Amino acid sequence: MKLEIPDFSLVVLIGSTGSGKSSFAAKHFLPTEVISSDYCRGLVADDETDQSISADAFDLVREIAGKRLKHRRLAVIDATNVRPAERKGWIELARKWHALPIAIVFDPGIDICIARNKERPDRAFGGQVVQRMVSEIRRGLGGLQREGFRQVWKLSDVEAIDTATIARQPLWTDKRGDHGPFDIVGDVHGCASELQALLAQLGYRVQWSDDRSVTVTPPEGRKLVFVGDLVDRGPNTPDVLRIAMSMTAAGTAYVVQGNHDRKLQRWLGGRKVTVAHGLQQSIDQLATEDRSFRDSVATFLDGLRSHVWLDGGRLAVAHAGLKEDMIGRGSGAVREFALFGETTGEIDAYGLPVRADWATNYRGATTVVYGHTPVVQADWVNNTLCIDTACVFGGNLTALRWPEKEIVEVAAERVWSEPVRPLASPAGAASTQADADQVLDIEDVIGRRWIDTELRGRIVVAEENATAALEVMSRFALAPQWLAYLPPTMSPSETSSREGWLERPEEAFAHFRERGVSEVVCEEKHMGSRAIIALCRTESAAAARFGVAGGETGAIWTRTGRGFFNDAATTEALLAQLRHAVDNASLWDELASDWLLLDAEIMPWSAKAGSLIESQYAPVAAASAAGLSAAADALTRGARRGLDVAGLRDRFTDRVQRAERYGKVWAPYIWPVNGVADLRVAPFHLLASEGRVWFDRDHVWHMGLADRLAAISDAVIRKTAWRTVALNEESAIGDAIAWWESMTDQGGEGMVVKPRDFVARGKKGLIQPALKVRGREYLRLIYGPEYDAPEHIARLRQRNLGGKRNLALREFALGHEALKRFVAREPLRRIHECVFAVLALESEPIDPRL
Repeated sequence: MKLEIPDFSLVVLIGSTGSGKSSFAAKHFLPTEVISSDYCRGLVADDETDQSISADAFDLVREIAGKRLKHRRLAVIDATNVRPAERKGWIELARKWHALPIAIVFDPGIDICIARNKERPDRAFGGQVVQRMVSEIRRGLGGLQREGFRQVWKLSDVEAIDTATIARQPLWTDKRGDHGPFDIVGDVHGCASELQALLAQLGYRVQWSDDRSVTVTPPEGRKLVFVGDLVDRGPNTPDVLRIAMSMTAAGTAYVVQGNHDRKLQRWLGGRKVTVAHGLQQSIDQLATEDRSFRDSVATFLDGLRSHVWLDGGRLAVAHAGLKEDMIGRGSGAVREFALFGETTGEIDAYGLPVRADWATNYRGATTVVYGHTPVVQADWVNNTLCIDTACVFGGNLTALRWPEKEIVEVAAERVWSEPVRPLASPAGAASTQADADQVLDIEDVIGRRWIDTELRGRIVVAEENATAALEVMSRFALAPQWLAYLPPTMSPSETSSREGWLERPEEAFAHFRERGVSEVVCEEKHMGSRAIIALCRTESAAAARFGVAGGETGAIWTRTGRGFFNDAATTEALLAQLRHAVDNASLWDELASDWLLLDAEIMPWSAKAGSLIESQYAPVAAASAAGLSAAADALTRGARRGLDVAGLRDRFTDRVQRAERYGKVWAPYIWPVNGVADLRVAPFHLLASEGRVWFDRDHVWHMGLADRLAAISDAVIRKTAWRTVALNEESAIGDAIAWWESMTDQGGEGMVVKPRDFVARGKKGLIQPALKVRGREYLRLIYGPEYDAPEHIARLRQRNLGGKRNLALREFALGHEALKRFVAREPLRRIHECVFAVLALESEPIDPRL
């Protein structure tokens, strides 16, 4: 006998001790699939025959089975299961996880079971136990389906048990092997003319015969998927059904059942239903058709799936949607949810049920496309899309092309039916996804995290780092709707071996050359404060794209996600200056975007770090000058009196000179700021705009764009000096080194060296996106006034860059991933996951001076 069972199910073995259940399970199922009550007794008490701990053993069986079903894995319960009360729990467990419960009954005969038990020393009990078990099994056999088992298989003798085979069948809804591509069509509701117009726009050819039979030829390889509600309300339900039935029969379409389809099917089957909500139109239209057509419609509607799971599990289509734990599963609850969605139990002013917004809480990786609830426009929410755009009510008939995720629409010819509940217009400029993103769930960011990135694979964030980031993000950060990106840290170049130097360009050039980079871009490193700028064309553009409602036209934030300025007026004033430059450069139209995300430095350094200078750097300079000068003067006087302190005096004189140089380092980086006119912005990356992450353009393109903005602005945008360097040309390298030396001698911070390609890869994978080469004097701010004294610089040359380099690559990959997700309009929690991770990684124990 071939036992055809669903590949996702809870298989309950029923049989007396000695009936061969365990042997059968070992033969036909994986060891990981079989959950034996005896084995669990052994786990609990080291004795598989200890009946005194059966309750705990079965608790363990249930827990393991539940975990397997949760993750959509077949589970086999290997226990006697002779009484209905023992089986009831398995039925409930299967229903909880929407798995089909399957019973396999073993009855080789009482004598066989007794004989087998006698051969086993651990089964020292009399034949009456077997007789009682077999009697109870036979008495309950006829009621197994009433108990809730979807399939019951009975193996009535030894030969049947020995020759039985198991054939696993995918659930009817499981079409993961079909990879499409697909065109998913929203609720048609009898609008046959609009359906044909939409099919034509999608590239399908519809041909009618004189007898009203129809042939639909799809574009090569494509397949149609209807989200249900083919019928009712509209002018021509029969032709809609003809198209769907013909394509289904030809294998070029899937149709999932809608609630209107089911109601019509029940009416055609003679069931008592309330004729309302457009059903009468379908009844009247079908009355003009012959009996054979009506019978074929009844059969077709009765055979529709609750949902269909497609494209390797990446796509699910259901009429009213599906929760994550229902996809690809089978139960009455799954079908009811797929038909009607979820309601709150309340009735609105129009007498209709109030629908619960299941999509707002959806967290699944599978895209769910659905209809049922008419909306003005199709709008993505948490990887779900409702494409019922109310064609029958005068809206549009909408299709989603998959995997392209392109929305195609045709307008209704007219209003065919007036809605009971008026269609809700969008409440504001913000998207439906933005509305769903108003509240973030801590569970989406806390704990140990594994984040998959395109550039560097899976990145792990430790739980303790996530906790530290939560503190910063929750207390100090900007509104999360703005935080589409945090910039990565940057590693310095390798340590220079030249006497008196810690960092020089030669090492940065060698680093990239050794990794196969042929050309680099060297950019002046401004001594300002790193800033990310979200610049929107208008207030409404900011609301629409970022989901904010405070009247802002953009935002400016620091590397840690904090607002750059303490007052909104300064932020808006600076954004206005930047917007004026973008307007004059015609970038909005050139980039086809109403918003830009820029990476920049804002100067002076004192605009953001004024308190740091006053509380940390200036006191160190003053104390050093006073203390060391006094010591040097005392030693000088001692030397004049003939004391042998010349060496110590020279040392302190040298320390005084280093302290004086330290006190002058920040002078070029500070100036009074009385308003926006005193600020300078130096952009160096266009990170993203509508529909585009600009990491695919090289740094020459980015700097060219920055130069355009600087040339056209009213002084607020500062030009960044930059140059390209071919790493196989010694003269070009020499010129770049001389340029760096000149720049740093004049008080500049240094330069940043980047591969020309924004994303560069070598033989060992991703290459550092940038290395900073800081000037000798600037490094006094980082390492202290006397860092370059011989006894100190020798120690500093031992600094370990490995951790910093690894951190820079991970943060770079996370930033890219965040931008990708943002541009793709993924849920805020998905974007925030990457942004949050960048901040969390900053808690790693890396030397902050690097």
